Amino acid sequence: MNQAFVEQMAMYSAYHRDWRNKATHFVGVPAIAFSLLVALGWIQLFDLDGLAITGGLVFAVVVMTSWVLLDRGVGLATTLAFLPLVLIADAVSTLDRTTGLTVFALFFVGGWVVQLLGHAFEGRKPALMDNLLQIFIAPTFLAAEVLFALGLCHPLRDAVEARWTAYAKDARRAPTAAE
Repeated sequence: MNQAFVEQMAMYSAYHRDWRNKATHFVGVPAIAFSLLVALGWIQLFDLDGLAITGGLVFAVVVMTSWVLLDRGVGLATTLAFLPLVLIADAVSTLDRTTGLTVFALFFVGGWVVQLLGHAFEGRKPALMDNLLQIFIAPTFLAAEVLFALGLCHPLRDAVEARWTAYAKDARRAPTAAE
């Protein structure tokens, strides 16, 4: 088991204990990822025998490969879950600019609103405020939560559950302007 992955998952878990926060992330994380893939799809890198290679496709391959390298099972599950978003985002990026920008804005802003609502339920700031790498862990966390619910990946689940409290103190609510 990749100990660095366990630590990142434990940290993310410390910020996502409330079921409502987790539920909002099942909407918000894919929405934000989709919006970013649309925007990266506007970057046309080169053509490979009729297939346009975009920034979105390259980014997706790199991120998905890293997920699999971190944990084969969770990485593959995450990749399978997010692959349709990559393909749809790539198609959306070819639409006219106004439509593309509208889709990007709706999914990006909407995704963040939903996620921040979840953190209001949680009473804790988002994990990425303490560790920007958490933005790449979020999709694997969601896939792992589904796998755990299906009774799979017990060693990873147990390792994360044993470690998340070490990060709980950092997961406290972000100070408000009045504080």
